Amino acid sequence: MENLNHGPAYVGRYAPTPSGLMHLGHLSTFWKAQERARQFSGSIFLRIEDIDRERCNSEFEEKIIEDFAWLGLEWDSSAGGGPVRQSNRLGLYQLYLLKLIKKDAVYPCELSRKEIQKAVVATSPSTSEVIFPNSLRDLTNAAKHQRSPFSMNWRFRVPDGEQVGFTDRRSGEHRYIAGHDFGDFLVWRRSGWPSYELAVVVDDIEMSVSEVVRGEDLMISTSRQILLYDSLKKELPAFYHCPLVKDKNGVRLAKSFDSESLQAYRSRGWSRERLLCQIREWAELEYS
Repeated sequence: MENLNHGPAYVGRYAPTPSGLMHLGHLSTFWKAQERARQFSGSIFLRIEDIDRERCNSEFEEKIIEDFAWLGLEWDSSAGGGPVRQSNRLGLYQLYLLKLIKKDAVYPCELSRKEIQKAVVATSPSTSEVIFPNSLRDLTNAAKHQRSPFSMNWRFRVPDGEQVGFTDRRSGEHRYIAGHDFGDFLVWRRSGWPSYELAVVVDDIEMSVSEVVRGEDLMISTSRQILLYDSLKKELPAFYHCPLVKDKNGVRLAKSFDSESLQAYRSRGWSRERLLCQIREWAELEYS
């Protein structure tokens, strides 16, 4: 049996975002997360990632919980197993931001998207996303330090040229170059809330998550988060990146593409078993 080398206890998590209805891509990842927890006789927690206060709402959260129950996706509800809501953990995120500020790992950045776009000289060869220009790193206003740090944008300063690598439990070794494949990234927004990168790292640390199961579209996010773990002097979890589920036309399933929801399949009378068969066909995954 595979050895995760993370001590005696396996701890996983489901981490849905209630900004829309779940689709087969979500089911694929969450079902694999459940399988991994069962394989290693571990526990799995449910975390509702609702820090995007404009897009997330309780109605979608209710539908997610309903889908989980119908699908038979179970989680440990004891000892803080969930559901844990990120919206209730703001004070915790603030403490970690202050730690990063004290370490000088982050810097305030109040530049607009337009200002950043004008200075861009490179995009990531891995994702085609914009690489934050190094020339803008030091364009900060000392007076801004008189404001609350929680009402400012903060970016993590990546170690340019440093290789960030990890061994994925499904697909093996991956290597990315800081400053080349990704640049300085936001950890805090002037809205008063953390970015995705900081929030999930804090939560996974505090929930003692030993393995993160997520889609392979988040490989670059994993590299960013590894830098946060290193800066905070925390042990890394293991990572398992699931292949993306695509429809019969080869289009990736995603909320942004209005992919058909699990609720819609259910309304047409599909069973859980039929949905899992569809995933096997589209994602070429093996599920028990």
